This record gives sequence, structure tokens and C-alpha cells, in this order.
Amino acid sequence: MPAEESERSRLPFEPNKKRPKPVKAKTQPAPKPQESGKQTQKQPPFTKEEMAIPEVVSQRMIRRVAVFCGVPTTLGIVSLVASYLLVIYAHIQLPPIAVLLVNMGLFGLGVLGITYGVLSASWDEERPGNLIGLGEFSTNWGRMIEVWRETRSKNV
Repeated sequence: MPAEESERSRLPFEPNKKRPKPVKAKTQPAPKPQESGKQTQKQPPFTKEEMAIPEVVSQRMIRRVAVFCGVPTTLGIVSLVASYLLVIYAHIQLPPIAVLLVNMGLFGLGVLGITYGVLSASWDEERPGNLIGLGEFSTNWGRMIEVWRETRSKNV
């Protein structure tokens, strides 16, 4: 992959360079760890600050999740209350399976709204994205699938 193509495909808040791996000396065998209960900890390749999602992007994701998850979930709760009130006060008998399917559909949309809210947010700090976020969703979905495939190929 050319350098400019990998630069375009990397996340806006992803660290620019990877730390070099430490060179292992083969002249001496590695010292055995003491059995005093302390284990050596490997240093992660990036610090928490380098891997953290920027505050602007995080707040953008939270707002989108609140809308795309909150609206269907609220409608699911309202439909439960409305079906109860229709049965009690208007004496309209609704089929229980219809109430169940409507609620399952609305709560299911709420669960999908969590994923869509995160993936439809612009991950670029300077660009807020558009209202619906279809372009950002396709870009972020592609990034997610690409990383998933890379990780899967490394583990095989």
C-alpha cells in the first residue's frame, strides 16, 4: 500500500507513527521472573492519550446515539403505554402479538441506533459531518471492516 493511500485510510485521531519494536539481544538468555508474585507487564505500543478518542468526536457520537437510539426506544415505551390505555379506557382489544412485534421492532431499532450513531458521526475533529451521516457511515464502516480483516489475517 502506498504511503499516501495508507495516510488517507487512517483515522483522523490515530497516531501518526508506530513505535519501533525493541531489539532483543540473543547473547544472554532472558532472566527468569522471580516467583514473588510480581509479573512483568508489557508496555502498550501507544499511550492512552494517543489512543483516546478526541472530546469533540466523542460528544458528536454521544449526541447521535442519543437521537438514533433514544427516539425508537422512547417510541417503544410510548407504544406500550398507548396500547395499555387503549385496552383499559377505549376497550379496544389489540392482538398481543401485534403489540409485541411493534415493541420488538422499536427496541431493535434502538439497538441498531447505537451502532449507527457511532458510525455515522464524523471521526474528523475539524469536520462536523452532515445531519443524517450516510457518507460518514459508509467511510467508517469501511474502516471498521478493513481493520477487522487485518486483525483476522494477523491472527490466522
